[in-house]
Amino acid sequence: MRLPMTASPNPQSPTPNPGSTAFIGGGNMARSLIGGLVARGVDGDSIRVAEPADAARQALEADFGVATFADGAQAVDGAGIWVLAVKPQVLRQVCEALAPLARAQRPVLVSIAAGITSAQIARWLGGGEGADAPAIVRCMPNTPAMLGAGVTGLFATPAVDAAGREQAQALLSSAGETVWIEDEAKMDAVTATSGSGPAYVFLLAEAMEDAAIRQGLPDDAARKLVLQTILGAARMLTESGEAPAELRRRVTSPGGTTHAAVETFETGGLRELVDRAIGNAAERGRQLSAAND
Repeated sequence: MRLPMTASPNPQSPTPNPGSTAFIGGGNMARSLIGGLVARGVDGDSIRVAEPADAARQALEADFGVATFADGAQAVDGAGIWVLAVKPQVLRQVCEALAPLARAQRPVLVSIAAGITSAQIARWLGGGEGADAPAIVRCMPNTPAMLGAGVTGLFATPAVDAAGREQAQALLSSAGETVWIEDEAKMDAVTATSGSGPAYVFLLAEAMEDAAIRQGLPDDAARKLVLQTILGAARMLTESGEAPAELRRRVTSPGGTTHAAVETFETGGLRELVDRAIGNAAERGRQLSAAND
């Protein structure tokens, strides 16, 4: 597939417009962020998207009124913030192609590529130290961002000033809550916890539904009971202000039905299994970083 990332042969660019945002890649996560920005009143004319697929470009224009380009250099020209929304496997190629423009424009670069460090991105952009260092915000959103209900962990390099951090947070807040992480080494743990986390909940829902059906419930009843239970429990967790352990304690009467189930989970090693799963996901993130170096 041809990438829309060819740099202009002339790296001279206009002064970046802090209110203009360029997306390199127009996939699902980019669409979620763009939709959130537009819903918050950001003018579609201030959003530019580089996307190689004609159909995707047409959909972005129709849905959000944004400007789209097949060429990455055209999309980023003059933008104050660039969102690197491509797959980790092609990010190096994208950065190296756009490096001359990045050095000329000095934008804030926001990367949502899993497992790719800010040092790798800086190196692919041509490096630089002190005042010449690229301003990079590495972040990890998750799929509920598509509903405006996501959460994103963000890490900023020292080259990102207060205004840049504010820009990045405003961008990612359009898709849900944000959490700043001051140690980049912990970003793999963010990926393992919240980036991959929705799949853990989906797996639990799948297992609960299958078990309910084996207990004799009709398929549609099992589905509704499980989904609404998870939704209600999530709302209690987010709205009550209580710790998960306390909420669990309140609904677990000694010797009751909930106690029988929870004890089965505990004796079956659920906590240890979750710990290993998140640890393995974090390690995989580190491996992906090494593989793309």
